[in-house]
Amino acid sequence: MIFRVSHITDIRYASAVRLARFNVRLEPVAWPGQSLFDYRLEVSPRPHSIARSAGPYVVNTRRLLLNEPLAALRIASSFSIEVLPRPVDLAGPCPSVAEIRRAAAASRDLTSFGPSHYLFNSQIVRTNSQIGQWARGWLAPECGILPAGQALCHAIYTQFAYDSDATKTDTPPIEAFAKRRGVCQDFAHIMITALRAHGIPAAYVSGYLRTIPPPGRPRLVGCDAMHAWVAIWCGEALGWIGFDPTNDAIVRGDHIVVAMGRDYADVAPVDGVFHGNEGQHLRVAVDVLPVETLVPVG
Repeated sequence: MIFRVSHITDIRYASAVRLARFNVRLEPVAWPGQSLFDYRLEVSPRPHSIARSAGPYVVNTRRLLLNEPLAALRIASSFSIEVLPRPVDLAGPCPSVAEIRRAAAASRDLTSFGPSHYLFNSQIVRTNSQIGQWARGWLAPECGILPAGQALCHAIYTQFAYDSDATKTDTPPIEAFAKRRGVCQDFAHIMITALRAHGIPAAYVSGYLRTIPPPGRPRLVGCDAMHAWVAIWCGEALGWIGFDPTNDAIVRGDHIVVAMGRDYADVAPVDGVFHGNEGQHLRVAVDVLPVETLVPVG
């Protein structure tokens, strides 16, 4: 499937600010089964400089420097991408939870895809025995890693309610866990916390998900949003497999990977600092449109 993606971020400030620096992480990374075309980033007003960097995890970052006073900022990201469905056989042979734990501990892979980066505490995801104990029944050592991941994914889907008013971007996983409410970011963080508690490498994936309107209803342009899910390291042969606890789904062909890190803080779409009053208003419009053929960007 080929998708055309547009992501527009509008920021308006209560009063003019100066010397603003932003990190923008909206360009999809190289990922198995994905082919990126014609990526474009447009920023208004024009930054003094744009520096591109990679990492330290699986993420493309552009660092913007704006040294002139501004009252508003628009960041527009757009691209076309082809995503090939990835077959995942949940009933097929796979390493056990215990085998994955041993393999991750023994791994010497220090690249951004190496499992050791995704085993320990990160800025948002911290060790929590309560979440680890809760997940124990689905992560038995003898269980295959794929059915174990699916069972944990399903447990979050059935036991937690989607509520966009329950949490914020910096809400700790244990708080969302206690409320049994949250959004995709919270569900991903809870699942990652549970997996790491059992020695399983788990990463936070930021990206897009194709949304399909109800039968008979037109598709609304700009109604989509960035999505988050979990990647579990399933050994050298299988690599990273995606699980979406918000939708109780295995990631196959409807998810577009933008970045992978330890938690949201590593892959936040836009963050930064500026000099000025703190009052600001943020509006984001995302559109993910399936297309039959690539359409050149004008």
